[in-house]
Amino acid sequence: MRFLKTTILAAATLAMTTAMPVSAQSAADFPTKSMTYILPFNAGGESDISARFQQAHWKEVTGQDVVVQYQPGGGGAQAWSQLNGIAGDGYTIMGVNLPHIILQPMASEVGYKTDDLVPVHMFHYTPDALLVAKDSPYETLADLVEYAKANPGMTTFAGSAVNSANHVAQVTFDGLAGIQSTYIPFSGTGTATPALLGGQTVGYWGYSTVLASQGDQVRMLAVATEERMPAFPDVPTFKELGYDLVSGAYRGVGVPASTPEELRTRVSDIIEEINQNPDFRKQMEDAAFVLTDITYDKMGDFMAKQKAAYEGAAEVLGIGK
Repeated sequence: MRFLKTTILAAATLAMTTAMPVSAQSAADFPTKSMTYILPFNAGGESDISARFQQAHWKEVTGQDVVVQYQPGGGGAQAWSQLNGIAGDGYTIMGVNLPHIILQPMASEVGYKTDDLVPVHMFHYTPDALLVAKDSPYETLADLVEYAKANPGMTTFAGSAVNSANHVAQVTFDGLAGIQSTYIPFSGTGTATPALLGGQTVGYWGYSTVLASQGDQVRMLAVATEERMPAFPDVPTFKELGYDLVSGAYRGVGVPASTPEELRTRVSDIIEEINQNPDFRKQMEDAAFVLTDITYDKMGDFMAKQKAAYEGAAEVLGIGK
Protein backbone atom coordinates (compact mmCIF):
# COMPACT_ATOMS: atom_id res chain seq x y z
CA MET A 1 0.00 0.00 0.00
CA ARG A 2 2.79 2.34 0.96
CA PHE A 3 4.49 1.50 -2.33
CA LEU A 4 1.27 2.28 -4.24
CA LYS A 5 0.90 5.68 -2.53
CA THR A 6 4.52 6.49 -3.25
CA THR A 7 4.08 5.53 -6.89
CA ILE A 8 0.93 7.63 -7.25
CA LEU A 9 2.62 10.61 -5.60
CA ALA A 10 5.64 10.28 -7.89
CA ALA A 11 3.40 10.03 -10.94
CA ALA A 12 1.42 13.10 -9.88
CA THR A 13 4.60 15.07 -9.31
CA LEU A 14 5.92 14.03 -12.72
CA ALA A 15 2.64 15.04 -14.36
CA MET A 16 2.75 18.48 -12.73
CA THR A 17 6.35 18.98 -13.79
CA THR A 18 5.59 17.87 -17.32
CA ALA A 19 2.59 20.18 -17.49
CA MET A 20 4.75 23.18 -16.65
CA PRO A 21 5.99 24.95 -19.78
CA VAL A 22 9.44 23.59 -20.46
CA SER A 23 10.35 26.78 -22.28
CA ALA A 24 9.45 28.88 -19.24
CA GLN A 25 11.65 26.68 -17.06
CA SER A 26 14.61 26.88 -19.43
CA ALA A 27 14.40 30.44 -20.75
CA ALA A 28 15.62 32.00 -17.49
CA ASP A 29 18.94 30.15 -17.53
CA PHE A 30 19.24 29.76 -21.31
CA PRO A 31 21.72 28.99 -22.77
CA THR A 32 23.49 26.26 -20.86
CA LYS A 33 25.67 25.16 -23.79
CA SER A 34 27.17 26.66 -26.94
CA MET A 35 24.89 28.00 -29.67
CA THR A 36 25.07 27.79 -33.48
CA TYR A 37 24.67 30.90 -35.64
CA ILE A 38 24.01 30.00 -39.30
CA LEU A 39 24.70 32.60 -41.98
CA PRO A 40 22.97 32.03 -45.34
CA PHE A 41 25.81 33.71 -47.27
CA ASN A 42 29.53 33.30 -47.89
CA ALA A 43 32.13 34.53 -45.45
CA GLY A 44 33.33 38.10 -45.83
CA GLY A 45 30.04 39.95 -46.32
CA GLU A 46 28.10 42.24 -43.99
CA SER A 47 26.26 39.35 -42.33
CA ASP A 48 29.57 37.69 -41.54
CA ILE A 49 31.31 40.85 -40.33
CA SER A 50 28.52 41.75 -37.92
CA ALA A 51 28.15 38.15 -36.69
CA ARG A 52 31.87 38.02 -35.92
CA PHE A 53 31.60 41.27 -33.99
CA GLN A 54 28.69 39.76 -32.04
CA GLN A 55 30.59 36.52 -31.50
CA ALA A 56 33.33 38.41 -29.65
CA HIS A 57 30.79 39.56 -27.04
CA TRP A 58 28.52 36.51 -26.94
CA LYS A 59 30.12 34.79 -23.97
CA GLU A 60 30.10 38.01 -21.92
CA VAL A 61 26.31 38.11 -22.24
CA THR A 62 25.37 34.41 -22.18
CA GLY A 63 28.26 32.65 -20.50
CA GLN A 64 28.44 30.38 -23.55
CA ASP A 65 30.19 30.42 -26.91
CA VAL A 66 28.49 30.77 -30.28
CA VAL A 67 29.75 28.95 -33.38
CA VAL A 68 29.30 30.70 -36.74
CA GLN A 69 28.56 28.46 -39.72
CA TYR A 70 27.95 29.28 -43.40
CA GLN A 71 25.23 27.85 -45.62
CA PRO A 72 25.27 29.92 -48.82
CA GLY A 73 23.09 29.33 -51.85
CA GLY A 74 20.21 30.95 -53.70
CA GLY A 75 20.89 34.39 -52.26
CA GLY A 76 20.08 33.01 -48.80
CA ALA A 77 17.06 30.97 -49.88
CA GLN A 78 18.79 27.62 -49.46
CA ALA A 79 19.30 28.18 -45.74
CA TRP A 80 16.00 29.93 -45.10
CA SER A 81 14.09 27.08 -46.73
CA GLN A 82 15.63 24.69 -44.19
CA LEU A 83 15.30 26.81 -41.05
CA ASN A 84 12.06 25.24 -39.83
CA GLY A 85 13.54 21.76 -40.11
CA ILE A 86 15.91 22.60 -37.25
CA ALA A 87 14.97 21.86 -33.64
CA GLY A 88 13.31 24.86 -32.01
CA ASP A 89 15.29 24.68 -28.80
CA GLY A 90 16.87 28.10 -29.16
CA TYR A 91 20.36 26.72 -29.71
CA THR A 92 20.37 27.32 -33.47
CA ILE A 93 19.69 30.80 -34.87
CA MET A 94 20.01 32.05 -38.43
CA GLY A 95 20.78 35.38 -40.03
CA VAL A 96 17.81 36.94 -41.85
CA ASN A 97 17.87 39.83 -44.32
CA LEU A 98 15.38 42.31 -45.72
CA PRO A 99 14.21 42.77 -48.40
CA HIS A 100 15.43 39.27 -49.37
CA ILE A 101 12.99 37.25 -47.25
CA ILE A 102 10.04 39.29 -48.55
CA LEU A 103 10.90 39.62 -52.23
CA GLN A 104 12.30 36.14 -52.88
CA PRO A 105 9.04 34.25 -52.18
CA MET A 106 7.09 36.87 -54.12
CA ALA A 107 9.27 36.32 -57.18
CA SER A 108 9.37 32.54 -57.35
CA GLU A 109 9.13 29.26 -55.47
CA VAL A 110 12.17 29.30 -53.19
CA GLY A 111 11.18 26.66 -50.63
CA TYR A 112 9.77 29.03 -48.03
CA LYS A 113 7.21 31.80 -47.58
CA THR A 114 7.89 35.03 -45.71
CA ASP A 115 5.38 34.11 -43.02
CA ASP A 116 7.13 30.76 -42.50
CA LEU A 117 10.12 32.55 -41.00
CA VAL A 118 10.37 33.90 -37.45
CA PRO A 119 12.69 36.91 -37.23
CA VAL A 120 13.23 37.76 -33.56
CA HIS A 121 15.54 40.78 -33.79
CA MET A 122 16.73 43.20 -36.47
CA PHE A 123 19.92 44.75 -35.19
CA HIS A 124 21.41 46.77 -38.04
CA TYR A 125 20.78 48.51 -41.33
CA THR A 126 23.19 49.20 -44.20
CA PRO A 127 22.50 51.89 -46.82
CA ASP A 128 22.92 51.02 -50.49
CA ALA A 129 25.85 52.65 -52.27
CA LEU A 130 27.23 52.77 -55.80
CA LEU A 131 30.94 52.06 -55.97
CA VAL A 132 33.72 51.71 -58.53
CA ALA A 133 37.30 50.45 -58.22
CA LYS A 134 40.00 52.97 -57.34
CA ASP A 135 41.43 52.94 -60.88
CA SER A 136 38.02 53.40 -62.55
CA PRO A 137 37.83 56.20 -65.13
CA TYR A 138 34.52 57.28 -63.59
CA GLU A 139 35.28 59.94 -60.99
CA THR A 140 31.68 60.96 -60.33
CA LEU A 141 28.17 59.57 -60.58
CA ALA A 142 27.57 61.91 -63.54
CA ASP A 143 30.54 60.33 -65.37
CA LEU A 144 29.11 56.84 -64.90
CA VAL A 145 25.60 57.86 -65.95
CA GLU A 146 26.98 59.50 -69.09
CA TYR A 147 28.80 56.28 -70.02
CA ALA A 148 25.73 54.14 -69.29
CA LYS A 149 23.52 56.31 -71.51
CA ALA A 150 25.99 56.01 -74.35
CA ASN A 151 26.34 52.25 -73.88
CA PRO A 152 22.92 50.71 -73.08
CA GLY A 153 23.22 47.35 -71.35
CA MET A 154 27.01 47.46 -71.36
CA THR A 155 27.38 48.95 -67.88
CA THR A 156 27.65 45.97 -65.58
CA PHE A 157 27.14 46.11 -61.83
CA ALA A 158 28.01 43.43 -59.30
CA GLY A 159 25.50 42.98 -56.49
CA SER A 160 24.43 40.68 -53.71
CA ALA A 161 21.80 38.23 -55.00
CA VAL A 162 18.67 38.65 -57.09
CA ASN A 163 15.79 40.50 -55.38
CA SER A 164 18.11 41.88 -52.72
CA ALA A 165 18.39 45.48 -51.57
CA ASN A 166 21.24 45.95 -54.06
CA HIS A 167 19.09 44.67 -56.92
CA VAL A 168 16.19 46.93 -55.96
CA ALA A 169 18.56 49.91 -55.87
CA GLN A 170 20.01 49.08 -59.31
CA VAL A 171 16.63 48.77 -60.99
CA THR A 172 15.28 51.86 -59.25
CA PHE A 173 18.30 53.95 -60.21
CA ASP A 174 18.12 52.80 -63.83
CA GLY A 175 14.61 54.22 -63.95
CA LEU A 176 15.55 57.47 -62.23
CA ALA A 177 18.63 58.05 -64.38
CA GLY A 178 17.11 56.87 -67.66
CA ILE A 179 19.76 54.22 -68.23
CA GLN A 180 19.83 50.49 -68.96
CA SER A 181 22.48 48.65 -66.97
CA THR A 182 23.13 44.94 -66.37
CA TYR A 183 22.97 43.55 -62.83
CA ILE A 184 25.21 40.55 -62.09
CA PRO A 185 24.16 38.79 -58.88
CA PHE A 186 26.69 37.10 -56.61
CA SER A 187 26.11 34.86 -53.60
CA GLY A 188 26.88 37.72 -51.22
CA THR A 189 29.05 40.78 -50.77
CA GLY A 190 31.94 38.50 -49.89
CA THR A 191 32.08 37.41 -53.53
CA ALA A 192 30.72 40.56 -55.20
CA THR A 193 33.45 42.80 -53.82
CA PRO A 194 36.32 40.76 -55.33
CA ALA A 195 34.48 40.86 -58.66
CA LEU A 196 34.65 44.64 -58.65
CA LEU A 197 38.27 44.75 -57.49
CA GLY A 198 39.20 42.20 -60.14
CA GLY A 199 37.70 44.27 -62.94
CA GLN A 200 34.90 41.84 -63.74
CA THR A 201 32.28 44.59 -63.62
CA VAL A 202 32.14 48.33 -64.30
CA GLY A 203 30.68 49.11 -60.90
CA TYR A 204 29.15 47.65 -57.79
CA TRP A 205 25.80 48.13 -56.11
CA GLY A 206 26.92 47.38 -52.58
CA TYR A 207 26.59 48.96 -49.16
CA SER A 208 28.27 51.79 -47.28
CA THR A 209 30.23 49.13 -45.38
CA VAL A 210 32.26 48.26 -48.49
CA LEU A 211 34.11 51.58 -48.37
CA ALA A 212 34.83 51.09 -44.68
CA SER A 213 36.29 47.62 -45.29
CA GLN A 214 38.10 48.27 -48.58
CA GLY A 215 39.38 51.79 -47.96
CA ASP A 216 41.23 53.33 -50.90
CA GLN A 217 40.67 50.21 -53.04
CA VAL A 218 37.23 51.56 -54.00
CA ARG A 219 35.54 54.88 -54.67
CA MET A 220 31.98 55.46 -53.46
CA LEU A 221 30.15 57.67 -55.96
CA ALA A 222 26.95 58.10 -53.93
CA VAL A 223 25.15 56.65 -50.91
CA ALA A 224 21.39 56.07 -50.58
CA THR A 225 20.76 57.96 -47.33
CA GLU A 226 18.72 61.05 -46.50
CA GLU A 227 21.85 62.92 -45.42
CA ARG A 228 25.58 62.35 -45.78
CA MET A 229 26.99 59.73 -43.45
CA PRO A 230 29.26 61.11 -40.69
CA ALA A 231 31.81 58.38 -41.47
CA PHE A 232 32.03 59.55 -45.12
CA PRO A 233 31.40 63.31 -45.19
CA ASP A 234 32.84 63.66 -48.70
CA VAL A 235 30.47 61.12 -50.29
CA PRO A 236 27.31 62.75 -51.69
CA THR A 237 23.85 61.26 -51.34
CA PHE A 238 21.83 60.31 -54.39
CA LYS A 239 19.22 62.84 -53.31
CA GLU A 240 21.60 65.75 -53.40
CA LEU A 241 22.69 64.64 -56.87
CA GLY A 242 19.08 64.76 -58.06
CA TYR A 243 17.99 61.11 -57.65
CA ASP A 244 15.33 60.29 -55.07
CA LEU A 245 16.91 57.07 -53.85
CA VAL A 246 17.00 56.14 -50.15
CA SER A 247 17.38 52.40 -49.61
CA GLY A 248 19.34 49.62 -47.97
CA ALA A 249 19.15 46.29 -46.16
CA TYR A 250 18.13 45.21 -42.67
CA ARG A 251 19.89 42.30 -41.00
CA GLY A 252 18.86 40.32 -37.97
CA VAL A 253 18.40 36.82 -36.63
CA GLY A 254 15.58 34.32 -36.83
CA VAL A 255 14.70 31.02 -35.18
CA PRO A 256 12.76 27.90 -36.23
CA ALA A 257 8.97 28.30 -36.04
CA SER A 258 8.77 25.60 -33.37
CA THR A 259 10.79 27.76 -30.95
CA PRO A 260 8.67 28.65 -27.86
CA GLU A 261 7.76 32.29 -27.28
CA GLU A 262 9.93 32.57 -24.18
CA LEU A 263 13.03 31.45 -26.06
CA ARG A 264 12.27 33.75 -28.98
CA THR A 265 12.25 36.63 -26.52
CA ARG A 266 15.41 35.37 -24.82
CA VAL A 267 17.35 35.26 -28.11
CA SER A 268 16.13 38.78 -28.88
CA ASP A 269 17.27 39.92 -25.42
CA ILE A 270 20.75 38.48 -26.04
CA ILE A 271 21.10 40.40 -29.30
CA GLU A 272 19.78 43.58 -27.70
CA GLU A 273 22.27 43.36 -24.83
CA ILE A 274 25.16 42.92 -27.27
CA ASN A 275 23.85 45.87 -29.28
CA GLN A 276 24.14 48.06 -26.19
CA ASN A 277 27.78 47.15 -25.55
CA PRO A 278 29.91 50.30 -26.17
CA ASP A 279 32.77 48.33 -27.74
CA PHE A 280 30.40 46.52 -30.08
CA ARG A 281 28.68 49.77 -31.05
CA LYS A 282 32.00 51.36 -31.91
CA GLN A 283 33.03 48.35 -34.00
CA MET A 284 29.78 48.49 -35.94
CA GLU A 285 29.77 52.24 -36.45
CA ASP A 286 33.42 52.27 -37.52
CA ALA A 287 32.49 49.63 -40.12
CA ALA A 288 29.66 51.91 -41.39
CA PHE A 289 26.75 49.87 -40.03
CA VAL A 290 23.68 51.73 -38.77
CA LEU A 291 22.55 50.08 -35.54
CA THR A 292 18.86 49.33 -34.95
CA ASP A 293 17.09 47.56 -32.10
CA ILE A 294 13.89 46.04 -33.43
CA THR A 295 13.11 43.53 -30.71
CA TYR A 296 10.83 40.49 -30.88
CA ASP A 297 7.88 42.30 -29.29
CA LYS A 298 8.00 44.89 -32.10
CA MET A 299 8.64 42.45 -34.93
CA GLY A 300 5.02 41.87 -35.98
CA ASP A 301 4.36 45.54 -36.68
CA PHE A 302 7.78 46.03 -38.25
CA MET A 303 7.38 43.13 -40.69
CA ALA A 304 3.86 44.20 -41.64
CA LYS A 305 5.15 47.67 -42.56
CA GLN A 306 8.09 46.23 -44.50
CA LYS A 307 5.84 43.91 -46.49
CA ALA A 308 3.68 46.85 -47.50
CA ALA A 309 6.70 48.98 -48.39
CA TYR A 310 8.30 46.31 -50.55
CA GLU A 311 5.21 45.94 -52.70
CA GLY A 312 6.54 48.98 -54.54
CA ALA A 313 9.95 47.35 -54.89
CA ALA A 314 8.29 44.24 -56.31
CA GLU A 315 6.63 46.38 -58.94
CA VAL A 316 9.98 47.97 -59.85
CA LEU A 317 11.52 44.50 -60.25
CA GLY A 318 8.60 43.28 -62.31
CA ILE A 319 7.66 40.67 -59.73
CA GLY A 320 4.11 39.39 -60.07
CA LYS A 321 3.68 40.60 -63.64
